[in-house]
Amino acid sequence: MNKENTFIPELIVSSPGRINFMGGHTDYNNGFVLPTAIDKKIRFEFKKNGTADTCNFYSRNYDKSLRVDLNNISPSTENWENYILGVLHQLSKRSDKIRGFDCFFSSELAIGSGLSSSAALECGLAYGVNSLFELGLSKKDITVLSRDAEHEYVGTKCGIMDQYASVFSETNKILFLDCQSLEHSIIPIDLVDYKILILNTNVEHNLATSEYNVRRQQCEEGVAFIKKIHPHVSSLRDVNLDMLEEVKDEVSKIVFQRCQYIIQENKRVLAAAEFLKNNELNEFGDLLYQCHDGIRYKYEVSCDELDFLVDFSKEKEYVIGSRMMGGGFGGCTVNIVHKDYINAYTEEVGLAYKERFNIDLDAFQVMPSKGTSIEFTESKVS
Repeated sequence: MNKENTFIPELIVSSPGRINFMGGHTDYNNGFVLPTAIDKKIRFEFKKNGTADTCNFYSRNYDKSLRVDLNNISPSTENWENYILGVLHQLSKRSDKIRGFDCFFSSELAIGSGLSSSAALECGLAYGVNSLFELGLSKKDITVLSRDAEHEYVGTKCGIMDQYASVFSETNKILFLDCQSLEHSIIPIDLVDYKILILNTNVEHNLATSEYNVRRQQCEEGVAFIKKIHPHVSSLRDVNLDMLEEVKDEVSKIVFQRCQYIIQENKRVLAAAEFLKNNELNEFGDLLYQCHDGIRYKYEVSCDELDFLVDFSKEKEYVIGSRMMGGGFGGCTVNIVHKDYINAYTEEVGLAYKERFNIDLDAFQVMPSKGTSIEFTESKVS
């Protein structure tokens, strides 16, 4: 594989990260979420290499390479490789038209930040291969196979939200996604004098080795008890608080709290969507704080660094909302900050965070942006 500047791609694809305003951990419980793609992305350059079955990948960020034989795809001991291998495995199950190709990629998304670099990698690769070899897969096909790749090869039993947001998002819009029906509606967002500020704790998390899968199991345990009384129930999406109360004495306190949080969070998403439609930003911001409190005390996937940032923001009247994003135990907070104070706030919170944890805080603004798309193609692929 040519690592020099002479590599001339046939196809360039950009796949964005995402933020999720509301709906923490509701996606794998078939609930509701409010995500959008952002203007930070992974850029892929593709070129057919003339072989029948050899694929070469090169990460510009980490100066790492991977060679894959399409006839012999299996999981790797290197975690980052499994995102690529999983997607190729899923694509190969759906089509026999794939041939050898080379792919360079570079990322603006920090790993473990809660901006879903994993979904951007999966969806960008799937989108590019689909276009390069004209496989005829739909956007929904790409989101589903990317999720399945993460389930089977990475071991994270994630929901569909990250992949869906990475593919379907639109500029200056928020997705209201029903993770059960996989139907979505578009909500235009007008923050007026406010900006979206991301604060990265620089504390990394790995969903496959954290408590992510444990939380999913706890929710499923709660559903199993409720299903004995209400046979129609298939997920917490079908459960209300009264139904949960019926099994309070049968489930553990922890399982009860996990299920209670999910049910309440789904209600918050529905309310948040209406506030956004009506441009009621202060009410929307209050729900962000409520969401974080639920994540912190009931779902227990936050951490000291994230809690510090959210608590710090509550003291500032020009910050109307803040919460952690992603799977938890590190990553980022999303904050809605008045534009006139954003520079001063960034400096102040950075100094306070450094003093408290002796860790540098990364801060950057993002905009709701379009999903995975083709930047350039020299042929008729689309």
